[in-house]
Amino acid sequence: MLFLNPDLAKDFLSHFADADGESKYMNVLQDVANHKIKAIHIELEDLVNYKDLDEEFLRRVTENTRRYIQIFSNAIDELMPEATEPFPDDDQDILMTQRSEEATENADASDHQQKMPPEIKRYFEVYIKASPKGQPFTIREVKASYIGQLVRISGIVTRCSDVKPLIQVAVYTCEECGFEIYQEVTSRVFMPLFECPSQRCKINKTKGNLILQLRASKFLKFQEAKIQELAEHVPKGHIPRTMTVHFRGELTRKVSPGDVVELSGIFLPIPYTGFKAMRAGLIADTYLEAMSVIHFKKKYEEYELRGDEEERILRLAEDGDIYNKLARSLAPEIFGHEDIKKALLLLLVGAPHRKLKDGMKIRGDIHICLMGDPGVAKSQLLKHIINVAPRGVYTTGKGSSGVGLTAAVQKDPVTNEMVLEGGALVLADMGICAIDEFDKMDESDRTAIHEVMEQQTVSIAKAGITTSLNARTAVLAAANPAWGRYDLRRTPAENINLPPALLSRFDLLWLILDRADMDTDLEMARHVVYVHQNKESPALGFTPLEPSVLRAYISVARKLSPCVPRELEEYIATAYSSIRQEEAKSNTPHSYTTVRTLLSILRISAALARLRFSDTVAQSDVDEALRLMQMSKFSLYSDDRQRSGLDAISDIYSILRDQAARTNRMDISYAHALNWISRKGYSDAQLKECLEEYAALNVWQIHPNTFDIRFIDA
Repeated sequence: MLFLNPDLAKDFLSHFADADGESKYMNVLQDVANHKIKAIHIELEDLVNYKDLDEEFLRRVTENTRRYIQIFSNAIDELMPEATEPFPDDDQDILMTQRSEEATENADASDHQQKMPPEIKRYFEVYIKASPKGQPFTIREVKASYIGQLVRISGIVTRCSDVKPLIQVAVYTCEECGFEIYQEVTSRVFMPLFECPSQRCKINKTKGNLILQLRASKFLKFQEAKIQELAEHVPKGHIPRTMTVHFRGELTRKVSPGDVVELSGIFLPIPYTGFKAMRAGLIADTYLEAMSVIHFKKKYEEYELRGDEEERILRLAEDGDIYNKLARSLAPEIFGHEDIKKALLLLLVGAPHRKLKDGMKIRGDIHICLMGDPGVAKSQLLKHIINVAPRGVYTTGKGSSGVGLTAAVQKDPVTNEMVLEGGALVLADMGICAIDEFDKMDESDRTAIHEVMEQQTVSIAKAGITTSLNARTAVLAAANPAWGRYDLRRTPAENINLPPALLSRFDLLWLILDRADMDTDLEMARHVVYVHQNKESPALGFTPLEPSVLRAYISVARKLSPCVPRELEEYIATAYSSIRQEEAKSNTPHSYTTVRTLLSILRISAALARLRFSDTVAQSDVDEALRLMQMSKFSLYSDDRQRSGLDAISDIYSILRDQAARTNRMDISYAHALNWISRKGYSDAQLKECLEEYAALNVWQIHPNTFDIRFIDA
């Protein structure tokens, strides 16, 4: 039995020292003895670093993990120190004291079923944690050769069962002799005992009736989950594989559907039970007994900043230009769209939810709709935001039905009951739901989103289930205009083609028109070619922040709950009423302004205040919120100005003046001037008209033959 030498395990636990020279595991055991923690995580990394252990021992631990958990548990039983702090006695402790007294009185050593199993005395759980080095396996790489071994796999959690109690040690009392009988349960099914096996009952030849004592038995928390392969790991032409994962004890409630996780655990077979066993015959199922869970993206509330991260975020917060830097760090590979990126940053930050005394709730999530011509990187922006957000679901309009977005009633394969399965909006609770091709959704399916966007719940009344599910989610939608491209001859309302009831729920509706403009197109083409060649974005003048830093910064910002000071109330009210007046005067209004617009201004202002780590909203925040609302329709306004022939002359003058200032020259040749203004869509005749008009004002002089320009006072 040299291979299973418990002294090695005992030696390791008592002598292993961490980087500070302290006995790591003895300190953990002390906390367990004081009833502060229950879980003891033994890390393989520590076994590698321990001086007295050979590689053979490490190999045996990874290849026969279940047995070694037993060995480590026995070693911990022997090493467990006395409690150094008082703790309140619970039922278990009182029972254990009583049992140990009784055991000394009537010790019937010959009967193993009357001996107390060590499992029932333990108030701790042992987990062996795999080394984080190297790549985790994909589900299809875990083959039969890994049975019984410790493996690391990554995937996405698709469904979770409720947490149920799982019996570990069944305790019976005999009506005849009064003895306590213990039965250890190791599998999912067990046969209860009916006759008392104690020596006294056998000698007296009385078949004592046994009663199962639930209060005295030991139960473990148990949860079953399904994990599915990530899309990038599936070979072409295949469908993703799934695996069952069992969580026990302290690992339960660690995952929820939609989480991308890395699990380490023991890969084990399990025979089918009940009716399935008859159909399965000799086939067994496999599952993963989870030992540790690592989330790829933590929720904002669960973020724990390390020392250096905290310093970095405080330094960033002191930077005056942090708002621009954070916005430009979102999808730096995408050219331009700076204001859109600012809006998406505010969507990630969000505003605080308001709950009134009478129970009414005002949402804090910001909804944005990006509507634009094909090829303006809408879907790429959506995909990037889902990557940055800790909880995000991406769906497309045609690929999702109404129940796919809200909730579906399905038959549970295990219990055969009707159960609710949450759809995309429910899975994205407290996160972001990105819906692409929003305009191509059926009208009946789109109505499912109305309730989510304002009340933030999903109400269900199907198949005898009447309930309301939480869907506190920020909706980010991308759509094309009614005719695929924006038609300038038609009104904005005809182009947008979404019902006003839905439009008013979006805080920002961003219209992105793809305009032919020589300067912008040249810059953009250079940017795209650069990204293709170097696989990174051109220099932004600063190092873009990584998604992990962005998440950490936003998690700190989301803890604040800024309020609007008294002196700003009148300012916001006036701004809102003036927007309403402008809309009333316009023949073809670009937006649909309701009281929700006022709430949008407040939400965006609060999100901006959060970014500055401020507890009060400043006037600059309100101005920026109003500017973003104005900029969301900017591509239309600039077009209106052009179409109504609004002052082309002064526009040409400003172009020439800006170019002269940029090149720092007083003289401009006519050919250059014509080149610059033709890029902006102006003609030769308009240029000549401008030259004559401003020459009469003595702004510049014109050469009579060549029409070259000389500024008098630049």
